[in-house]
Amino acid sequence: MCPTDYQRPDPDALLAQVQEQERRALRGKLRIYFGASAGVGKTYAMLNAGRKQQADGRDTVVGIVETHGRSETAAMVEGLETLPRKSIEYRGKTIAEFDIDGALARRPALILVDELAHSNATGSRHPKRWQDVEELLDSGIDVFTTVNVQHLESLNDVVGGITGIRVAETLPDTVFDKADEVVLVDIPADELLARLKAGKVYQSQQAERASKNFFRKGNLIALRELALRRTADRIEDDVQAYRIEKSINAVWKTDSSLLVCIGPRPNGGHIVRSAARLASQLNAEWHAIYVETPELQRLPALGRERILKTLKLAQELGAKTAVLSGNDIALAIADYARIHNFSKIILGRGHPTWPWLIAHQKRIATYAPDIDLIEIGHATTRETSLAEGVDGDSSKEGDAGETPSSVRRKSRAGRYIWAAGASVFTALAATPLLPYLDLANIVMLFVLTVVLVAVRFGRGASVVATFVGVAAFDFFFVPPRFSFAVSDVQYLITFAVMLAVGLITGHLTAGLRYQARIASHRETRSRALYEFARELSGALQTEQIFETTRAFLQRTFRAKATLLLPDDAGRLQTPLPALDDSVKATSMSVMDIGIAQWAFDHATPAGMGTNTLPGSSLFYLPLVAPMRTRGVLALQPERRRWIMIPEERQQLDTFATLAAIALERVHYIEVAQDALVRMESERLRNSLLAALSHDLRTPLTSLVGLSESLAISKPPLNPAQQNLADALHEETLRMSNLVANLLDMARIQSGEVKLNLQWQPFEEVVGSALRASRSFLAKHEVDTKLAPNLPLVRFDAVLIERVLCNLVENATKYTPPGSRIVIAAQTNAQFLEATVYDNGPGLPEGLEEAVFEKFTRGQSESATHGVGLGLAICRAVVEAHGGTIRAGYSPDGGAAIVFTLPLGTPPAMPDIELSDASFLPDQS
Repeated sequence: MCPTDYQRPDPDALLAQVQEQERRALRGKLRIYFGASAGVGKTYAMLNAGRKQQADGRDTVVGIVETHGRSETAAMVEGLETLPRKSIEYRGKTIAEFDIDGALARRPALILVDELAHSNATGSRHPKRWQDVEELLDSGIDVFTTVNVQHLESLNDVVGGITGIRVAETLPDTVFDKADEVVLVDIPADELLARLKAGKVYQSQQAERASKNFFRKGNLIALRELALRRTADRIEDDVQAYRIEKSINAVWKTDSSLLVCIGPRPNGGHIVRSAARLASQLNAEWHAIYVETPELQRLPALGRERILKTLKLAQELGAKTAVLSGNDIALAIADYARIHNFSKIILGRGHPTWPWLIAHQKRIATYAPDIDLIEIGHATTRETSLAEGVDGDSSKEGDAGETPSSVRRKSRAGRYIWAAGASVFTALAATPLLPYLDLANIVMLFVLTVVLVAVRFGRGASVVATFVGVAAFDFFFVPPRFSFAVSDVQYLITFAVMLAVGLITGHLTAGLRYQARIASHRETRSRALYEFARELSGALQTEQIFETTRAFLQRTFRAKATLLLPDDAGRLQTPLPALDDSVKATSMSVMDIGIAQWAFDHATPAGMGTNTLPGSSLFYLPLVAPMRTRGVLALQPERRRWIMIPEERQQLDTFATLAAIALERVHYIEVAQDALVRMESERLRNSLLAALSHDLRTPLTSLVGLSESLAISKPPLNPAQQNLADALHEETLRMSNLVANLLDMARIQSGEVKLNLQWQPFEEVVGSALRASRSFLAKHEVDTKLAPNLPLVRFDAVLIERVLCNLVENATKYTPPGSRIVIAAQTNAQFLEATVYDNGPGLPEGLEEAVFEKFTRGQSESATHGVGLGLAICRAVVEAHGGTIRAGYSPDGGAAIVFTLPLGTPPAMPDIELSDASFLPDQS
């Protein structure tokens, strides 16, 4: 192969590139202004760029910009068209958000949207602002936006560990990586602190708090480093994409990535460790590769085991590993380095076995003169001997299931005997044809035999067939026949040409056989993955995924396999019964559930071939899905070293990932179905409650009026009749309240309740609630403990009165007559805290949260009337006001229900004295 052959562009890659360009042409362009923290000038830079675009004639609009009180930023907004914000009501508050519909209707060429990671208020079309931006981009609108490094999802925990503050609003890294352009806005930490002190970042009080927490110099320096590194990674991806797009094969030394080449010699571990130290010093990414040629494929088991252990060592030290196949080691290395843009190649120092061979270093330098080559010196004799001893011992342990070397030698001898026999058979078969065929044609028969032997038995057998064929041709066909004597010297040239043609043909045929076998293995792996993914795509039950995964793994990897799935508590369960007895026996008797549980809990492989309990006879691979670990895959391969081959391990990891995703998909299908059933049940129940409440309300109202009229009718009723009339009135009132509760809950669940928020004193609603509950409180002692000078609170008086009435009624139901009920209120930080407590028996243990669920009662079997809706209504009303409600224990030993309401800032009250003075007559 010519060194320039691999520089030809791939047609499939070119087609994919054209399709991607067509897709991008219809989509808007996204530019992100990226910084280390607030105050570096991202919004200012974005607005400045927007003004320049407007000056160049582009239709530019400000979608949303947060100035945070910065006069410089506010000045940049002036002169730019700004879209009105959309008002959203949430928990009694009005929140101004970005109007995505207004932006799509306006449809400018460029829109400026600040704070890409912002979380939209409940009720918006999308929960995140970056999703609004995605919709704008899909509509063909260009977007300029801003992001801080702490908002990137992959760095969120890193930033939290540095600053001690976890940011709730995060942005998927894929959005950042897919941006068409990233502009880094950066200033030194000292300059940013100076801006903070000058009030150019936050207002004075907020700036003082920030300087003591997030805005410490050490934090800012670390965040700046993260931002610079993340931007560098992004630019590196851009460089690689540009090289692929332009079919640039020359290596650009934009970073210090390393490519380590591993060979069959015993010093591979020394090379890998030296490369790992160098990569650590350079803080560089590095790969370790091994090129397997037909010659190297015939290495003894000890040599192949040593190579696999070296690759595993490189992977443990942080390298990405790969096994390449090819006939030319130097060309394969140069090709890999160019594709992945490696600027440095590391090799072990060595010399060719034969003097006429060219060293790999020189050949790589010929193929890739622009790549730096680093040679690693030989390890000391003691280090090499120790390495060989360790590898030898481990291979003896690991090859217990492999074919013994004596059997392999017998197999090789058998191939050579077949090859020699084929040449002898050709000679015997061609002897009767001698009168009819020329010697040149008989030579072609021997060449054909060499080719067939090479295809069937490989290179070594073809060499044997070539030599035996030359000897047989001389013995049977060259005069004098049946002797090795030669009558004509020219036949020596025939023998030489025949030998050369046979060796070359056998070599090329064996090479093609090797390449065909490699291609067949790759095709087999690809087909297995395709069929596995196809089968999983149609699986709708966990059992189907279980059987499909187990069957494919056993067939593809020739290993006994089973799946272990967790229960709701995260404990792995005994695997399901297998279809064949051998798998069942293996899974039940050999498997160690403890190792599998460890692999599940830590999401890390364990068992055979790993650093965790490597003596186990099974390999445990966790099924890690995007959201969580879904189970563990347990395999028992026929050969221990199979699990160490990188290609096989990568394919196994892919199988495990597909199975995990399928399990997660089925899980969420079940969750969605359960949620749908619950929603339909809830909707049906609310409809029944509403219909029932409306139908009962009118007759109940009439009953209440009739019972009250009966009690006060003339002439007066006798005592027995009066008691019956009072009891009738009391029961009709209770039934009316019950129906009112049912109707209120149905209205709250359907979202029909609109809050009538007014600033009013809390004391008044307490008084009205006590007056409304006087019939319940006749046999109880009531006390109020309201703090003096309670501020005005903004709430719906009717609904909060219903809350207090329900709490008081609930207290009277579950306390004996004569018990004491207290209503207390005080301010606590930014909330008004109201408490209704008693000195009764208290709440049952463990029901502090459950009592607020619908149709939940404090006592499951009780003569106390009610259906368990009172506290559920209280929670719905309080949370609609933006408050909280909880249950606990009172100071008197009974139950206590505490709810809070946000205080806010009440409006300024007029000065009554000044207002009245304006009406006084002039005394002068």
